Amino acid sequence: MGSRFDISVVAESQVEADGYIDIAVNEISRIEKLISSWDPLSQTSSINNNSGIKPVVVDLELFNLIQRAIKISKLTEGAFDISYASMDKVWKFDGSMKEMPSEDAIRNSVSKVGYQNIILDEANHSVFLGLKGMKIGFGGIGKGYAADKAKALLQQKGVKAGIINASGDLNTWGKQPDGKDWMVAIVNPINKEKVFSWLPVSNSAVVTSGNYEKYVKLNDVLYTHIIDPRTGYPSTGILSASIFTANAELADALATSLFVMGVDVGLDFINQLKGVECIIVDKDNKVHTSKNINLKQLN
Repeated sequence: MGSRFDISVVAESQVEADGYIDIAVNEISRIEKLISSWDPLSQTSSINNNSGIKPVVVDLELFNLIQRAIKISKLTEGAFDISYASMDKVWKFDGSMKEMPSEDAIRNSVSKVGYQNIILDEANHSVFLGLKGMKIGFGGIGKGYAADKAKALLQQKGVKAGIINASGDLNTWGKQPDGKDWMVAIVNPINKEKVFSWLPVSNSAVVTSGNYEKYVKLNDVLYTHIIDPRTGYPSTGILSASIFTANAELADALATSLFVMGVDVGLDFINQLKGVECIIVDKDNKVHTSKNINLKQLN
């Protein structure tokens, strides 16, 4: 998935722990083969290769993941959209970009994006992308889904506690060997050596999306690499967003969505969702939290 996975489990011995970790790694590899758009043999690639041509019958697991992704797209009014993969890359975040793309180029870059054009047939579990050249990708949800699946499988095998860390997408269960909760650090996006706060996490997921490493500054505006799939313009105003909820798949998608929504709309949105909390760091390094988080900042 182009991401590092760190797996920690509480076990009776090193040998037992290694066996459990192998099980988790195999599960993550299995999911990668299913959802990767880089693998020409994956079902996801087959869906993309047949866009505008014909529906593709897929495994029920992939069908259900796409169905849930569309539900999140509706919930976020398109701020999250797995058809973002159809977007033309008119923005460059490697330092080579010196001027804004034209309005026409930006508008055209998202002409094939739109979850409304993903047509699902529940009876046959087939997926059809209605526009020729349209593509789906799981960059905003896949890591979280893999973390959820690995956690569920290890729990099924009797592992009482652990952490799956998919490059910042954390999913935890149980407690540390000393009986204490797992703790997650909320870091300062500008200085990652500095921690704002430590928060306990118990049988839940935490996903942080950061925009502080890939950006371009044009006309004194900082444009970051998360692009609004509805407009083609990069998000502005947020440096990092952390989501706390029951599963990493949802947290992954919502963390991306917050960047697109911005601070005020994002906070209002999260405050309406049951069982979801967030911490946002804005472009001025100010911390904002949803209503049920009590964040004790560290000096």
